[in-house]
Amino acid sequence: MSKSAKGFFVKSSAATLAASPILSAMAKTNALAADPGNSMIWSILLHLGHNMWGDTPRAYTPPVDKFACDEDLWIELTEKAAKSGLTQIVVDLGEAVQYKTHPEIAIEGAWTVERLREDLDRMRKLGLEPIPKLNFSSCHDYWLGEYAKMLSTPTYYKVCADLVKEVTEIFDRPRFFHLGYDEEAYRHQQSFDYIILRQGELWKHDFLFFIEQCEKNGVRPWIWADYAWDHKDFYEWAPKSVIMSNWYYENDFNPETNDYVKTYLEFDAAGFDQIPTGSNHSNDKNFGQTVEFCKKNLSKERLLGFLQTPWRFTEPKDRDHHLRSIQQVADAKY
Repeated sequence: MSKSAKGFFVKSSAATLAASPILSAMAKTNALAADPGNSMIWSILLHLGHNMWGDTPRAYTPPVDKFACDEDLWIELTEKAAKSGLTQIVVDLGEAVQYKTHPEIAIEGAWTVERLREDLDRMRKLGLEPIPKLNFSSCHDYWLGEYAKMLSTPTYYKVCADLVKEVTEIFDRPRFFHLGYDEEAYRHQQSFDYIILRQGELWKHDFLFFIEQCEKNGVRPWIWADYAWDHKDFYEWAPKSVIMSNWYYENDFNPETNDYVKTYLEFDAAGFDQIPTGSNHSNDKNFGQTVEFCKKNLSKERLLGFLQTPWRFTEPKDRDHHLRSIQQVADAKY
């Protein structure tokens, strides 16, 4: 990056915060920290979209060109979540919607906006709060199609701003908007044909750009917080308005020997609201252990709830895995 470009990004990042009265107020007052009724969030991530892990058949999960979410299973899982006492569904959208602003992103069979709205209404009637997720990490944005290769260009910024605005409207201005933003590093893209990533001031600039898009549309940004693992300065400059979801999926919850677990404590000490994330991706004990550790060690006023991440697509072959993930949340609730 040239010196002039670097200077632009530094100034732009600072300007984003300085010119953001809403973010500034949220950071000072900790506004929107708790959900209605001060009840805990018990959330699960479900995938409507698919193309988020690579661009070739060699990828961790190869991309598809046709809608792959099993709708019967989708309905079964959301109904089971509601009956089990979960309160929220994070809907990973990706390429599975025919966005009116950018229909070119959708794959064959993608839901229309009207179909998505109908399903959001169905979930709300079940007592569930649907939250949108679009992952804007360059490691997980194959769903963006051609725009994934235009990272940090004027076209990219316009398209992403359009999508955040439209999705916010489709979801009737939800409380939160999950931006993903995890694993943007070379080691996570080694199987890709096309590798692209941001770092340093450019990563910071684009991150703040997305925070600003959420602010403009009246929703609170939410991210996977693994950037802090390798960038401790993140605690100093990240806006306090951002909900942090640190994640760890194994079983060693000793913060003295496990830096991933220690990150929960560091975010808490730095004053961030958190929704810790567990998973049954690797084993069936992690989610309960995550709840137990965080309940014991994090500030009650900044612990908003928990997010379960099965990390399986909504396909019949993974039905039992999904049902176990929901049951684990039900068992861990307090």
